Amino acid sequence: MNVLFLTLSDIVSINESGIYSDLLREFVINNHQVYVISPAERRKKETTRLIDNGNIKILKVKTGNIQKAGFIEKGIATLLLEAKIKQSIKRFFSDIVFDLVLYSTPPITWLSSVEFIKKRDKAKSYLLLKDIFPQNAVDLNILSKSGITSLAYRFFRRKEEKLYKISDYIGCMSQANVDFIRKNNPWLAADIVEVCPNSIAPQTLNINEALIKETREKYRIPLDKTIFIYGGNLGKPQGIDFLIECLKANEENDKVFFVVAGSGTEFSKLASYVYTKRPTNILLFSQLPKQEYERLVCACDVGLIFLDKRFSIPNFPSRLLSYMHASMPVLEATDVNTDIGKVIETGKFGFWCESSNVQEFNKLVKKLCDKNLRRRMGANARRYLEENYTSKHSYDIIIKHFEKEDKGYLNV
Repeated sequence: MNVLFLTLSDIVSINESGIYSDLLREFVINNHQVYVISPAERRKKETTRLIDNGNIKILKVKTGNIQKAGFIEKGIATLLLEAKIKQSIKRFFSDIVFDLVLYSTPPITWLSSVEFIKKRDKAKSYLLLKDIFPQNAVDLNILSKSGITSLAYRFFRRKEEKLYKISDYIGCMSQANVDFIRKNNPWLAADIVEVCPNSIAPQTLNINEALIKETREKYRIPLDKTIFIYGGNLGKPQGIDFLIECLKANEENDKVFFVVAGSGTEFSKLASYVYTKRPTNILLFSQLPKQEYERLVCACDVGLIFLDKRFSIPNFPSRLLSYMHASMPVLEATDVNTDIGKVIETGKFGFWCESSNVQEFNKLVKKLCDKNLRRRMGANARRYLEENYTSKHSYDIIIKHFEKEDKGYLNV
């Protein structure tokens, strides 16, 4: 069947690894024709263009800056996105009849494009829910349900409800996400909301002592300490203030070393601490190229995940997968509403604490200095990934709905 995927992710090829490219490859492997619409943000100074790779066509649409942008700039670009995407579909895909439209949040403003495809082509729709907005903005005091910013909240909340209403199915990252959506949108039919987790296509990694030594020497990372790495977005959702508290509490800990590699709106706050205090056991990078970052991860010992303690929505960061892929234990400091801590403790591949308790964080850091414990947990992480979070798992969850329908275009 013809599958249209709408995403804010910067996709130029599905041969690169990632939660979306790996899932789309599963569709191609199963003989579906895949079309992708992905932004070409203004900062890249690119024009709208179509990348044609046979059974996968990627339309890069020129947009404003959306990722890692300030709230106002991001908000304006997101609002303008609807019209741009719809126009691009009409211009480049006017002769294509889509059978399934997949789309991920953020943003919630795919509404008019999805409505257009459903009406024009009688297509089915599947929402990959990766972000619960605007409630996450309320949690972080960016929006409120009263006062002047309540106007923006109500506007986006209506958009959110409409997006859910036009979605034939909604795939959530975890059971806590399913429960949250059902509780806060009781008018939704229960059987359309399900778990469809973040997932990847695991590869065999050649991680050996020589490669680890070479990588650590390249970045001047100690060979005789336990290396904790945090990689990814450094924005308000990550609760950077608590991350800094944890780093400060370990400045004199000569058994550990912290590597932070990422970018985002709060990067400058972290950089200010590092460059002012000059701690000797912390290395800070701005965002690294993907392959370079993945190699760096494989040379570290423990993966870190942070989420702001104020969240009422159950986030489930996809960076967890890169740690599991590298057979690493995970230390997570999050709010109490996400179930990511429950998952890692059930799978026995890491520890969790609340992102307001530095003392508990330090206790878990100390535990993870045990090499034998890390080895066992790392093996558990890789096994849990392969048993629960592969792109084939996600593909099967999505496609089962369409296998039930007796339609000739399905080629599964």
